Amino acid sequence: MSMSTKLSGSLLLTFRELWSTYVTLGLFAVTTLAWVLASFAMNLDVVEGSIAGLRIFGLDATPSDAVQDQATGEWSRVAMSLDNFVVGIQSFVVGAAYMLGTLLGVFATAPLTANLMKEPRIGLLLSKPLSRHSFLAGHVLGVMLTVLSLASYLVLSVWIVLSLKSGLWHFEFLLSIPLITIMFLVMYSVVLLAAVTTGSSGFALVGAYGLIFVSMILAGHEGILTQLNEVGTAIFMTFYYVLPNFIESLVITVQLVGEQSVESWTPFIASVGFGLAVYFLAFRWFARKDF
Repeated sequence: MSMSTKLSGSLLLTFRELWSTYVTLGLFAVTTLAWVLASFAMNLDVVEGSIAGLRIFGLDATPSDAVQDQATGEWSRVAMSLDNFVVGIQSFVVGAAYMLGTLLGVFATAPLTANLMKEPRIGLLLSKPLSRHSFLAGHVLGVMLTVLSLASYLVLSVWIVLSLKSGLWHFEFLLSIPLITIMFLVMYSVVLLAAVTTGSSGFALVGAYGLIFVSMILAGHEGILTQLNEVGTAIFMTFYYVLPNFIESLVITVQLVGEQSVESWTPFIASVGFGLAVYFLAFRWFARKDF
């Protein structure tokens, strides 16, 4: 039996089980409803690159920017540029997909992964002619493909609708697909390690959601460091570079979508490094665990 065949069995099992859950199907249904309604409900009136009129669900909602007259200091309202409007909508979609997708994705996968590690099911699965590493790798790939398919479906559908409505094709928006998928996999590494070591879905959820909460604190490091002494600063920055920076990685994703320059890739790189280290520990523990 080839390596690809061994992986595909575990991959397809995971992929099928995830799509059989109500959370995954619910995300797919809500995504479909959102972009279908948006495609019919939003009408743009574009004049010389600015939005002269915007109707959403039959209501006038013309966006505008505030501009200050340098001579008088008075502010006036002018039509928002089409480019800024499209980028704003896309940034909102990326933020929502990043946060809700990860939170709901972790919620959907934690019970499935924990149940996978319990007897008698795990014993039956490991009795098949494949190594433990191949089995676990196939499971992770199944989770990855599920998240990738959902992220691609949402981002591509919104991108096509907005592009056809506005005539602007911002390909930078598509960069959010791999970034969303990668950051979910970083958080899923915690779920996998917790499930392998304890078999508890509750512990897996607490671990993943706890790190997301901690990343909110780490994101405010510039203000926090001013209140710490030298020792406290060293300890805080150690956590900053070791733990996943979920929130700051979201900022990086939004900056890329908005065609802005990314000040630092350190939060994203540190997050990926954390995920790889945790996956290594999970695979090692799973290979040596006595089931």
